[in-house]
Amino acid sequence: MYPNGSVLSLVLTLHSLELPEMTIYPAFIFGLTTYLFILLCNLTIIITICMNRNLHKPMYILLLNLPINDAMNATSLFPHLLYSIWSQDRSISYPACFLQGFFAHLNGGASYLILTAMAYDRYIAICCPLRYGAIMTTNNLGKIITGMWLLNFFLIIVVFSLLLPYRICQTHMTDLVCYKTALMKLLCDGTEVNNIFGLSCIIFYHGLSFSVVAFTYIHILITCVTNKQSDAKIKALQTCGTHLVVFLLLEFNTLFPLISHRSEFVPPFLRRVFSISNFIFPPLVNPLVYGFKTKEIRQKMFTCFKNKKISIF
Repeated sequence: MYPNGSVLSLVLTLHSLELPEMTIYPAFIFGLTTYLFILLCNLTIIITICMNRNLHKPMYILLLNLPINDAMNATSLFPHLLYSIWSQDRSISYPACFLQGFFAHLNGGASYLILTAMAYDRYIAICCPLRYGAIMTTNNLGKIITGMWLLNFFLIIVVFSLLLPYRICQTHMTDLVCYKTALMKLLCDGTEVNNIFGLSCIIFYHGLSFSVVAFTYIHILITCVTNKQSDAKIKALQTCGTHLVVFLLLEFNTLFPLISHRSEFVPPFLRRVFSISNFIFPPLVNPLVYGFKTKEIRQKMFTCFKNKKISIF
């Protein structure tokens, strides 16, 4: 058993990647390319929104939080994962593992709250267009963004603080990533308290986001059906369709690992594969979906690249 005072010097061992020796270098190159591509795509969206005043609107300011969050999410996994692939060393200090898990859950919770805020923004814009300017003011927008980040930070702080009072009985991790569920399996006791509060937070995040998205989309659909202007219908459905794709992708990549950790019927290999999917697919797909499916962002990106090309020649 490891008393609380020694956890700062404690070294854990993550589950082996089980890579054949001949695949180490290709896996490292593939992982590095994926990470750099994720950063490139998300930074492109961030720079495009920040550099164009025409995009300084509530919809895009809320969207700006998504690529920032996705870049942070990927960064919480890839540097250590790439080091592990290159060195074949799966050891990680307990503080580093704790921080990785903290940021993984922080970014996951933030994704739900950001998409919830974006759904509310689209609801006001489509269902109450005449009141949109009065509701989504700069002051209210700042309150929404600040509130969702503070709420998320507070909940995740509490979730991980509940791990600290309990002793650690083992150092071998059963997962590839330092999720809270994997950290809980190291504890000698206290799993019941952590399970109850953890499940409460899961219900809160999923319940809040699903309720808001369902409510807003039902009302948006009713408004689109009753709206006689075909152009307004198409624009509304395109905007909401992009948001819905991102939301459903997040739901799938979040719920399956959560269920697999609590089920004995899911093969361990499949569980480990899906445990890292949330670090890869949303940060990779989200900027592509918003970059190519959102007309205003796509136009600004192409205009920027075109101007850069002209200035070079």
